Amino acid sequence: MARIDDATVRKINDTADIVEVVSDYVRLKKRGSGYIGLCPFHNERTPSFSVSKSRNFCKCFSCGKGGSPVGFIMEVEQVDYPGALRILARKYGITIEERELTDEERHEASERESMLAVNDFAMRWFERNIQQTQEGRDIGLAYFRQRGIDERMIERFHLGYSLDRRDALRTEALRAGYTDEFLEKTGLIIRHEGGGISDRFRARVIYPIFTLSGKVVGFGGRTLRSDKTMAKYVNSPESVIYHKSTELYGLYQAKPSIVRKDKCILVEGYMDVISMHQAGIENVVASSGTSLTEGQIRLIHRFTENVTVIYDSDPAGIKASLRGIDLLLAEGLMVKVLLLPDGDDPDSFAQSHPSSEVERYIEENEGDFVKFKTDILMKDTDRDPIARSRAMTEIVRTIAVIPEMMLRTTYIAECSRRFGISEELLTLQVRREMAARAERQATEDRARQARRSWEEQSSTAAATPAPDVARQAAGNAAVAQASPANRLAPYEREILRYVLRYGPLYLADMTDDQGHTYPMNVIEVVASLLEQDMLQFSYPPYADTYAAARSLMARAWPDYIARQRQRLEQARDERLEAGREEIRRTAMDMAEIERREQELQQSVTSMVDEGMEEASRTFISRELGVDSDDTVRKVTLSLVSERHKLSKIHSKFSRVETERDKLIELVPMAIYNLKEAIIEQRLAALREELRHCGSDPEACTRILSDMGQLNESKKSLAAYLGERTITPRRH
Repeated sequence: MARIDDATVRKINDTADIVEVVSDYVRLKKRGSGYIGLCPFHNERTPSFSVSKSRNFCKCFSCGKGGSPVGFIMEVEQVDYPGALRILARKYGITIEERELTDEERHEASERESMLAVNDFAMRWFERNIQQTQEGRDIGLAYFRQRGIDERMIERFHLGYSLDRRDALRTEALRAGYTDEFLEKTGLIIRHEGGGISDRFRARVIYPIFTLSGKVVGFGGRTLRSDKTMAKYVNSPESVIYHKSTELYGLYQAKPSIVRKDKCILVEGYMDVISMHQAGIENVVASSGTSLTEGQIRLIHRFTENVTVIYDSDPAGIKASLRGIDLLLAEGLMVKVLLLPDGDDPDSFAQSHPSSEVERYIEENEGDFVKFKTDILMKDTDRDPIARSRAMTEIVRTIAVIPEMMLRTTYIAECSRRFGISEELLTLQVRREMAARAERQATEDRARQARRSWEEQSSTAAATPAPDVARQAAGNAAVAQASPANRLAPYEREILRYVLRYGPLYLADMTDDQGHTYPMNVIEVVASLLEQDMLQFSYPPYADTYAAARSLMARAWPDYIARQRQRLEQARDERLEAGREEIRRTAMDMAEIERREQELQQSVTSMVDEGMEEASRTFISRELGVDSDDTVRKVTLSLVSERHKLSKIHSKFSRVETERDKLIELVPMAIYNLKEAIIEQRLAALREELRHCGSDPEACTRILSDMGQLNESKKSLAAYLGERTITPRRH
């Protein structure tokens, strides 16, 4: 294993576009100058996940997760920093330059990365078997060909075959340098009670299961034997990397089509997906033979709100899977249902009809879930009032899970028409069911809270972590907040926020002792004002981030801003040339030429000024937002994000003073607020000393003298501060 070199890391960070990266996992909609979508990290129905192309980072304003392209990949794929870089390098076709790790670094390689690596090895071994071994060709490849699957689909879904030998995979994996530890953790091998070890998948065709980014996290294996005592399907067990309830088979291959068509077609099995894709219907995924779960539905909801569920004609199977419709509706999805002709499933239907017919059949026959569920539940209930009542109650429960009021009202009206029952009565029943559901949910929430409280109380006996461990935990939490004991942290946070968001921007002219005047930017003014009183950041994550910002400015700022100016001036010259050519071609007289030349000059000058402003403003946040230090990266991203932006109406019709406009007041104010807080902290400590100085008059006199000096300093600060307009938020 090797480490990615710094030049490659920089190239990946410079190339990765946050909108492109997030779009692989979330369906984004343009909103103002940014984008918004449903958060991939928690369940929500109203989008709160914001993506800023200019700042090249994202953030959920509900759960707080997000980050730069690298940080986002780390969160969504649950990989470490190098793992995220490798995913982005593959996406953008960047060749990774690496150096060999030391023994210590190799030992620290993550468990997750090791498991993904062994799964990738296994997938390629299964693929080689089906193409290059006699057994694989005669059994595995022959099976897929007999099912009508062509080479293109075999390659696209990486279908394979496991040899009919006890430990063929294990033997090859050990020879390649992999260990039993990770073969067992991924479920590729099984350790028996008697001490023996065997492959989990033997004499089976193999269906790899991918994450959204194309990582292999599990496998499904189908036996081709007629032995009834043998399980037809064997699947990878739950593991650190594989959670069956949050994976959908085929989503990696289907997501571009789902986004393009704004619809997801949901089927049951592996072959259903593959055959539909082969027929040209590519927005198809499967729940892999299990009941649909909330995690799988949320995965779909990232890309579309429209779902069509395809059922075959088996009544028992349909009734068993109706709960999935309720889960889809509860997540706010628009659900349609399609029933295939008798004797068909999606696999056989796609294999026996041309692509155009399959697509046309779906469009013409997908229908409303209420009619579908009503037809299923009300069948054969005409002479059984009790069964009819139970069916109607079940349909009412389904309507009650729909979060959108207007949609509920529409379905109530439809049921009223179909059942001949008044809308008022159905509405009342729906409201009762919603109230009952809310009460059940509240009870469950209280129970969970009680369990959490008990667990927290039980854990108080645990030893307090050592300082270095506690500090590492603070960084990993990515919450740039201090403990309650650190009263200075909110003030330091406000200063650091100005540094990260505006550090390179010009703030004021400063005059030195010799009377020389020179311009200073925000970070220089902050450094100067702090150094005047020999102040430092006391909260370690803020201190580390501030130091990283200063180091970055000294190391990279001059070259960076020179490159940006060169780029903008080149764009200015090109725009000037094109604009002048347009003027010469279309202007009617000299007066118009002069007027338009002047407007053009003003326009390109403004373009350069605004471009330099934007490049300067985002420099620190963009660079530290992809820093390899977890603490620096996470503190940066938490402080530079904006929850609210100025309304277009206000910005169009009036000039509203922004934070940027008021920096000349806000930055010094933040420094003086910190100084006052330090004085208050020192006074509090002296007051405590005074309470315990007892009969030592010299100590009491010294303490009182120190308190007097501090109070004088406080008065001088008060003359500057006056009535403060900005106070840092306490956390």
